[in-house]
Amino acid sequence: MKLYNTIKGIVLEENETAFVINEPWDTLVNRDNLEDYLSSQIKTAKQLSADEKAERLANNALLPPISRQEIWAAGVTYLKSRDARMEESQGSGASSLYDMVYDAERPELFFKATASRVAGHGQPVYIRKDSVWNVPEPELTLFVNANGNIQGYTAGNDMSSRSIEGENALYLPQAKIYEKSAAIGPCLYVSSGHIGGDTAIKLNIKRSGEVIYTDETTVSRIKRTFDELVGFLYRECDFQYGCYLMTGTCLVPPGEFTLQSGDEAEITIDKIGTLVNTIALNPKHKP
Repeated sequence: MKLYNTIKGIVLEENETAFVINEPWDTLVNRDNLEDYLSSQIKTAKQLSADEKAERLANNALLPPISRQEIWAAGVTYLKSRDARMEESQGSGASSLYDMVYDAERPELFFKATASRVAGHGQPVYIRKDSVWNVPEPELTLFVNANGNIQGYTAGNDMSSRSIEGENALYLPQAKIYEKSAAIGPCLYVSSGHIGGDTAIKLNIKRSGEVIYTDETTVSRIKRTFDELVGFLYRECDFQYGCYLMTGTCLVPPGEFTLQSGDEAEITIDKIGTLVNTIALNPKHKP
């Protein structure tokens, strides 16, 4: 089943039928056995007509599926990500760092965004004006409740300024953390079971309406388990409202590619749907 955060409240979709859920987002999602709880709520929830469903789930009505949660991210969990990070860091002499962390016991984990810096489906994500090499990074994203239990999944876009990160590995926060540097959506797919290794992840990048990059892979290519990543994140961090964890980049555009303002990134993950974001420059900041 799918939970949508909309401008008119929370909508639960089950088998193409939509229901209104009258609970605050943080209270609703931050529980164990979320799928069972939602199934019980369907019995008394208001069912939406087809027109009401279309209105509430229109692209311009969707918000990112987040309230007071943080977003964290895991790095170098796919071989393709390791190779790309080594490539971008050759000039700084730090390329061996990524080879080492790929094989290390401890994963790379870093803070990505507060809820206020997150874009949803149909909303713009930003590229930095002081970076000359920018890419979207499609990532299966876990929702983990306060008890450290995975309760759902969403599609994530971990925007990256590769020229900044490649200049010096210590610049990772600047390359990763800035206004609208993350997007999640279009929904939270709730499931009590693992989403499955055969789950496909696809990235399309469009420019002037034409696809200029496309590729896809499956979750099975990830090196680490979800429980392993969550276990390290929750070792010394508490999340009162739960958190989101991006599980790593599995598709990387070629080295000569960089995003331009006006491009469109489409990230499609089986069972979840398609997250679409337009690329833009932050209008509040001068060049």
